[in-house]
Amino acid sequence: MTPSATERAFSAWVDRQYAIAARNLTLGVSATQLLKERPPFRQRIRPKPGSVVASPVMGAYDPDPDYFFHWFRDSALVMDALRILVADGTRPASDAGLIHDLIRFSLDLRGLTGAEVLAKGDPRQGVDPDFVQHVRSDADLRGVAGDRIWGEVRVNPDGTLDTLNWSRPQHDGPALRALTLLRCLELDALDPAARSEAAELLRIDLAFTLAHHPEPSFEIWEDSLGHDYYTRVVQCAALRQGAGWLEAQGETEIAGRCREASAVLSAALDAHWRPEAGAYASLLPAASGAPGRDLDIAVILGVLHAGLASGPHSVLDPKAQATLAALEDLFAGLFPINAGRPAPALGRYREDRYYGGGAWYIATLAAAEFHYRLVAALTGGAAFTLTEENRGFIARALGAEPGVGELDSRRLAAAFLARGDAFLETVRAFTPADGALSEQFDRTTGAQTSARHLGWSYAGFITAVQARREVVPA
Repeated sequence: MTPSATERAFSAWVDRQYAIAARNLTLGVSATQLLKERPPFRQRIRPKPGSVVASPVMGAYDPDPDYFFHWFRDSALVMDALRILVADGTRPASDAGLIHDLIRFSLDLRGLTGAEVLAKGDPRQGVDPDFVQHVRSDADLRGVAGDRIWGEVRVNPDGTLDTLNWSRPQHDGPALRALTLLRCLELDALDPAARSEAAELLRIDLAFTLAHHPEPSFEIWEDSLGHDYYTRVVQCAALRQGAGWLEAQGETEIAGRCREASAVLSAALDAHWRPEAGAYASLLPAASGAPGRDLDIAVILGVLHAGLASGPHSVLDPKAQATLAALEDLFAGLFPINAGRPAPALGRYREDRYYGGGAWYIATLAAAEFHYRLVAALTGGAAFTLTEENRGFIARALGAEPGVGELDSRRLAAAFLARGDAFLETVRAFTPADGALSEQFDRTTGAQTSARHLGWSYAGFITAVQARREVVPA
């Protein structure tokens, strides 16, 4: 069938935006030409090769936020997107060198301690009096020792410890990086030295995840301490897939321990299901009594980033599908920009007020990618199960309540593809002509807000379109 003019225009935009995202993704990678100054803290930061600044735009919450840090989470997602671009030929094979730089930068963080910072003098010395409250305490800094560096969330892109107060610890970064490294080890363009160092870093990340997965940490949005779905699902996947890799290296003892820990995490993830909400809860309360959180796009991001092939906590999980349907319903009614829109722009969670609590590109792109991954699973022969939990999810794709005998895989695949495209069309509606992607777009006006040129937003676009290309012939 010949594509319509509308379909051709959509495909042209997807290809053009993919090229823009591929170019802009690297704005914060090895950005050695940039110099970040934080006058109140007497800091001058020049990135080292291999560092990834979350946003290269200089800001001090004036109004742009200060994202000039190397987040472990963000850098893993950017590295994974860069891997995709090298593999599909969008970026030259030489860009595998950027991946090697990132691996080497990460390895060089070993041994960073708070004691070294304190040995150089009082970290509050010379800080403007109004900003001293934002400097970490000596006791907090002393706690950074041994493998605790990997729970630090972020470092300065010059490879030094971040001395500012932040939500610590966070334990998703090492697990997410382990998953990325496992995929990078399959990249033909990676040279032997890079492979060796990737394996070294992978062992570090798996060991950290194995040692610390039982502990509560701050969740993906860095708001609350507890046991969160996102961290647990990427830890579960990293340990499960890492065990297979370790066994191939002949390291059976630690591989067995990783498999056992993965099974523990899988059981813990099952406990996040909330029948009354028809969704997985994002955050369970910590022992400290900190509140939990139910509906949150972090659950869908976790499913995608973990990449489990089937079963619970994969895109084939009826409960994960129900969670996405509940999120769609939430934001369809919460954001004025969604009035009359077939696929709603999605935000993070109901109570979000950060920069107005608007729609996030990564959230809306995640909904698109989820559907594309479902199409890939169905066309690959996976069984699709109709349950009471996912009936509404299926109905919005098919346009009608499904009957038990109506789960034809080809019909479902076509419906899910169209649903994914509808979400991508929503992203298109709020993407400016130059293709720049910020962190958010306003829930009422659609104007871009928060961090500009967010690396994670570009990575989210690349992974969504890559998932689409797996099921839509060029």
